[in-house]
Amino acid sequence: MFEASAQKPSLLSLAVSDLPFPGEASFRQKQLAHWLYEQGAREFSQMQNLPKDWRAELAANYTINPFARTEQFPSQDGSVRYLFTLNDGRQTEAVYMPYKNRKTLCVSSMVGCPAGCAFCAPGALGFGRNLTTAEILGQLLVVAWHEGFAPKDIRNLVLMGMGEALLNYDNALGAIKLMIDPQALDMSPRRITLSTVGLPKQIRRLADEGLSLVLALSLHAPDEDTRRAIIPTAQAHPILEIIDSLHYWQRETGRRVTIEYTMLEGVNDALWQAEGLAKLLV
Repeated sequence: MFEASAQKPSLLSLAVSDLPFPGEASFRQKQLAHWLYEQGAREFSQMQNLPKDWRAELAANYTINPFARTEQFPSQDGSVRYLFTLNDGRQTEAVYMPYKNRKTLCVSSMVGCPAGCAFCAPGALGFGRNLTTAEILGQLLVVAWHEGFAPKDIRNLVLMGMGEALLNYDNALGAIKLMIDPQALDMSPRRITLSTVGLPKQIRRLADEGLSLVLALSLHAPDEDTRRAIIPTAQAHPILEIIDSLHYWQRETGRRVTIEYTMLEGVNDALWQAEGLAKLLV
């Protein structure tokens, strides 16, 4: 049995402006952020331009890596599945996808998922818990450590792993803000995609944040009956209500929406459903 114990907080849970600094030397925050996000330091001992006594104080009170264990499972196509064991013994995943001109990472926002989509493996696991900001952001840093490049080299990120990010809103948004912070990972929000099963209230809230993210909707059916059979939680939000929130997103952000549609033979692949989908998305 894995026994949880009190853990030191990860620095990855803090905004750059909230990072600790010694005495009046606030410029040390920027140096610390540089080591975390640009140099990809795994240990405080690597941060050679920081005072030795302060490095010891940081090590005594904080950690960097938010995971107890990391395992890698390479695929023949070059992608690598990462399995992270959290400090309470639960597990979550990320997938690293290297391409010729870019590095892409798919990260999780939860342990398991409460949506229960019929075709989705995490949905079959049920809901474990929300990931913290550090556990979401930490997937990116830890993958960079293991792959041997700087965290900033990952320029494309999708929140499409385990979980519904909009149900873990504050922690997911905290991680995204550090990803796009010029003093942290300095990613373009246009290269961050957030996938959702369609939560109108949260979609509108995210639109009001003023972030130029890419929003992806897991639709999978143009009619209520089929969609509810595929996504059990869909009954809480009618399709037209979701579509209305997407129009709000586009008006407020000026950003496109990606529609995700998994073809299931004999379930959502009929001609009338294709025609209904086309009408719905006009």
